[in-house]
Amino acid sequence: MRFEILGPARVRDDDGREIPLGGPRVRALLVLLALHAGRIVPTEQLVDELYGTQPPDGVANALQSQVSRLRRSLGRDLVEFHPAGYRLAADPLHVDAHRFERLAADGRQALGAGDARTAAALLRQALDLWRGLPLSDAPLAEAAVTRLQELRLAAVEDRVQADLDLGRHRDLVAELRELIAAHPLRERLRAQLMRALYGSGRQAEALTAYEEGRRILDEELGVEPGAEMAAAHLAVLRADPSLGAAGEGVLRQGLRAQLTSFVGRAGDLSRLGELLESARLVTLIGPGGAGKTRLAIEAAERTPGDVCLVELAPVTGGADLPGAVLAALGIRDAPLTGPDRHQPQPQPRERLVAALADRKLLLVLDNCEHLVAAAELADELLAACPALRVLATSREALGIIGESIVPVSPLRLPPPEAGNPLEYPSVRLFAERAAAVRQDFTMDGQDLERVAGICRALDGLPLAIELAAARLRTLTLDEVADRLDDRFRLLTRGSRTALPRHQTLRAVVDWSWELLDAEEQRLARRLTVFVGGGRAEAAERMYGGAAGEDVLTSLAEKSLVELAGGRFRMLETIRAYGAERLAEAGELDEALATHAAYCLDLAGRADARLRTRDQLPWLARMDEESDDLHAAIRWAIDAGRVEDGLLLVSRMACYWWMRGLRVISAKLSGALLGRIGEDPPEGMEDEYAICVLSAMADGRADAPLMRRHERLVAEMADMKLPFRVEFLTMLLPLFTGPPRGYRPHDVEPPPDLPLTPWTRALIHLGTGFVHHSQNELAEAEERFTGALGAFQKIGERWGSMLALGGLQDLAFETGDYERATTLAGQTAALAEELGASADAAENLCRRSDSVLCLGDLDEAEAGYRRAAEQARRIGAVDTMAWAHLGLGETASRRGKGHEARGYLELALAEIPEGWYSVVDTRTRILLALGHLDLADGLERSAWERFRAALDAAQGTFKQLSSLAIEGLAETARRRGEDGTATLLATLAPLEALDLAARRSASGQ
Repeated sequence: MRFEILGPARVRDDDGREIPLGGPRVRALLVLLALHAGRIVPTEQLVDELYGTQPPDGVANALQSQVSRLRRSLGRDLVEFHPAGYRLAADPLHVDAHRFERLAADGRQALGAGDARTAAALLRQALDLWRGLPLSDAPLAEAAVTRLQELRLAAVEDRVQADLDLGRHRDLVAELRELIAAHPLRERLRAQLMRALYGSGRQAEALTAYEEGRRILDEELGVEPGAEMAAAHLAVLRADPSLGAAGEGVLRQGLRAQLTSFVGRAGDLSRLGELLESARLVTLIGPGGAGKTRLAIEAAERTPGDVCLVELAPVTGGADLPGAVLAALGIRDAPLTGPDRHQPQPQPRERLVAALADRKLLLVLDNCEHLVAAAELADELLAACPALRVLATSREALGIIGESIVPVSPLRLPPPEAGNPLEYPSVRLFAERAAAVRQDFTMDGQDLERVAGICRALDGLPLAIELAAARLRTLTLDEVADRLDDRFRLLTRGSRTALPRHQTLRAVVDWSWELLDAEEQRLARRLTVFVGGGRAEAAERMYGGAAGEDVLTSLAEKSLVELAGGRFRMLETIRAYGAERLAEAGELDEALATHAAYCLDLAGRADARLRTRDQLPWLARMDEESDDLHAAIRWAIDAGRVEDGLLLVSRMACYWWMRGLRVISAKLSGALLGRIGEDPPEGMEDEYAICVLSAMADGRADAPLMRRHERLVAEMADMKLPFRVEFLTMLLPLFTGPPRGYRPHDVEPPPDLPLTPWTRALIHLGTGFVHHSQNELAEAEERFTGALGAFQKIGERWGSMLALGGLQDLAFETGDYERATTLAGQTAALAEELGASADAAENLCRRSDSVLCLGDLDEAEAGYRRAAEQARRIGAVDTMAWAHLGLGETASRRGKGHEARGYLELALAEIPEGWYSVVDTRTRILLALGHLDLADGLERSAWERFRAALDAAQGTFKQLSSLAIEGLAETARRRGEDGTATLLATLAPLEALDLAARRSASGQ
């Protein structure tokens, strides 16, 4: 219900129907309760304000009778009885008096913050609630009436002040005279009248108003005017500009009241307002549809004094420009009469300069980009008219000395993982415009993400977002999102009263495109093949010469591309438009081939530096370019350019592995292999090998890929250094192990062998791992330490991290868990510096192994879980298996055999096939499962687990092989086969494996 007491008392239900209230006492009771809605009104107060100083006999019964009548009108629940009195159980804001106070306070706050437009709107809403004398049905509530009337008069003064700040001086003079007649001693009203008169060009009357006020104050009160009136008087005498433009009246030409809310630009608006106070020429630049015009209008509305908006889009030639400005100012040609009628009339430019010579005015020139003459005219007017300020909107700067340039960017977009997309202005804009065209439009969590995706696809361009929201008249949210691939056909129904170029998205981009010259258009359409933008060198490559950088700069100045941090980026909407033009020009295939060639060169330059002290900046560079490098590989696949594809994959492999990009490397490499037969292209054996191994990076190799892998392992089992593709030296052993007949003691390659320092360091590292597998721990430590020093000498952090990992494994092997955790900290620091997510997850597993052995089960479990989550995100199934192995071992130590078995079985299913580097993990999983089987009395299953573990260790991982043989011996003893157990202890790993296999085959 709504309660109205700022005038005759009325109550309306939710449908707006008036509810009958009854006699005067009931109405007075309602007014008194509504005045304190939500609070208890003491019985004594109600009696005093209903009956005065002479209440009737039995006043308590009389009051109760009035309460009963009011309840019959409103309902029993709304009028509550309390021991201390009665309460109207209603929201105070449902009472007009309370709503008035809230709106008046909000308006006063907005006025104090400098937002005169909002203040005026709020204060008008507050004052519109008054319908006459407040509380007129409660004549004894005199104190409350006086208080409300004083609040109303203060609100009127605040609203007048807001209107003055908005330049509405002439409209206020008559109203202020009436107010002063009713309240002759209100000095604030008198000061406001002086300002209104002065701003209307009536300085003498403003001074007369002061003298009249001073006289009245002297005669009535015997006092001089206060500070506010005195300050206004002094300002009029000094012709202070803050009072308004004297002599000419206040002009607000071309500024239409906006019909929609202004979303997401509060900060821009505040900064622009500050800039307009100090700068004489401010230019808003940005792409079409970014909201430059709306921002300029909002800024102009908040600027006091004379303002004139000139829309230049319909102006086709520079000669028409001065006339367009004169027309916007309302200055028409004056017919010549008398003896001067035969004299030539002044030219429009001369008349414009004369009209603005002494005028304090903000001139808004909207859409200057197609008129070179706009810059010339602005320059001439600013030079000739010292009180003039110009606010221009354009796709590019006017290029005048003293110009302040304000880029207008698209609205801020929510990232894909944003917690609440409605906090971002682009999503709020869509929601508001959608609600305007579909009253039932609401958004839940899924719809919010859908809207956020639409806004991201539309680059946050306000016009595009508004056009998309408008389509909800006839389409669902999902249909709008799904049709954005054809955005120019979808976004075609803008406001009928808007300029033609603002009615469709295509028209907006057409306008910008047609302003480009032929060379700019050529480069703009060719740049559309870039997915993530690029550096100036990329533009030069696409242009075909060094002049490409100059053309790129020109495109940036015209808001067709963005230049930031040395890189160009094209809004997706402009990119889609340019792609159409590229296809129309018949240049698509050539542009894609040029793009791929550029990416191939870039990948080659990067690959050579990723294994040097320059690896950090080049890793960052590859991160910047990765979208385009991946797009180039996809183009090579689609175009059947397998040689180019193999070259790209081989040059990307090191980056992929360092960054832990297992899924994308496997996907692209696997797709490329689908275009290649069983044999590699001639002369590209190394590149083919890299491609096969990269295709296995996510651990999900299918049968055809495994066949390629097995053939590759067989053909490269006797691999000889150096490889043409250096990173193959690292990647191949991860899958194949060392070459046949490899002797770690003969590791040092001949000094005349043409190897890079990185490859020589890597050989030391690989040999260390072989020594470790042979349980030659002292030799392994020597090799790891040598490798660490060699990598550090060349400044290569990733190799250093791998060497530290080897030393960490040795410390763990020897039971020095404290040292192992210390080394893990050093490894983690390098992994973080490199952004090596896969290695960071692997290091977490290593560290958790040591923490587990130190007895801290909780910390170990937390580490394994973090490692599993990191590995899952990047598709590193080998590390996921390691982490789940660790969780299984932790659960086993807690005595949770069933939980441990679940983790271990999961790890066994995850471990990838065909990877030499996971032999130890697979063996550890099988050993752990074997011991669980023994604990559960499953001797046959335990025997098979230990036999499989011995087979997995391949007779080369000596310590793991020994553990597997011990497991077999313990199983034999459990089965009462002490002779077999004794025999196993005397056998070499391969002999023990043969015995175990024979015993399994015989069913024993």
